[in-house]
Amino acid sequence: MTDPTAIFEGERTRLRGIGYRMLGSLVEAEDAVQDCWLRWQAVDAAAIRTPAAWLTTAMTRLCIDRLRAAKAIRESYVGPWLPEPVIVHEDAPPDRAELAEGLTMALLVVMETLSPAERAAFILREAFDYGYDEIAGVLDTTAVNARKLVSRARARVEDGASRERPSADIAVRLASAFQTAAAGDLKPLEALLHDDVVVRSDGGGKVKAALNPIYGQDKSIRFLLGLMRKAGPDLEIVPARVMGGPGFVFRTAGRPFGAAALTVRDGCVRNIDMVMNPEKLGGLTG
Repeated sequence: MTDPTAIFEGERTRLRGIGYRMLGSLVEAEDAVQDCWLRWQAVDAAAIRTPAAWLTTAMTRLCIDRLRAAKAIRESYVGPWLPEPVIVHEDAPPDRAELAEGLTMALLVVMETLSPAERAAFILREAFDYGYDEIAGVLDTTAVNARKLVSRARARVEDGASRERPSADIAVRLASAFQTAAAGDLKPLEALLHDDVVVRSDGGGKVKAALNPIYGQDKSIRFLLGLMRKAGPDLEIVPARVMGGPGFVFRTAGRPFGAAALTVRDGCVRNIDMVMNPEKLGGLTG
């Protein structure tokens, strides 16, 4: 393949996957892909021996720059900042399923604590099976340092993101428990929620949401039931696959207004990460 446009289009899905993992946003990932395309147009593609490697390097460095620029914005964000959820339906296009492959909301949240270089090294190693020499070339460092970056990132991720595989029906059972709790019986909901459950809600100042995480079963249940009452009788809690894990899409009058991802530990729901910022809900379709 020698046509520069065809080469780029052949790499687009992978580049978008790098962008989403690095930035936690489909919109920002698409913008970074477009910037990468502009850089690609500005070079002599015929003179590049390994276009895929060149494009990976360009995309990763663009994302690192964007992460550094976004730091101040995210620090001043109203309430908890959560990654943009991607809902994967059974009939979703292959590129949507590929985008979410191996990802969970919990993993993306933990990756927010990594430095841009650690995040890039971890993603290239874990998601795209890059060797340490290749990672070093992308990050303009040594293979020894690339290995250290991956090791530090992996330790942080393993400490903070649950690898427990939840039962396939956990979201269905939790949705049913919410309805039962709304009718006055809290026992099914209490049985599914971890004693130390944490609820984070991202409204971004656009819609009402908790400005701080909610800790503990009692406070979490009160908060969640309060949200349900405010949503009104038309509220639907629809179980869905959020990235690679269980979750929900929230709807009123048939329209989605939020999504939640569940993290499970010891067989109970340990984290409920709710995204209700309208600017982050583009991933609820497709």
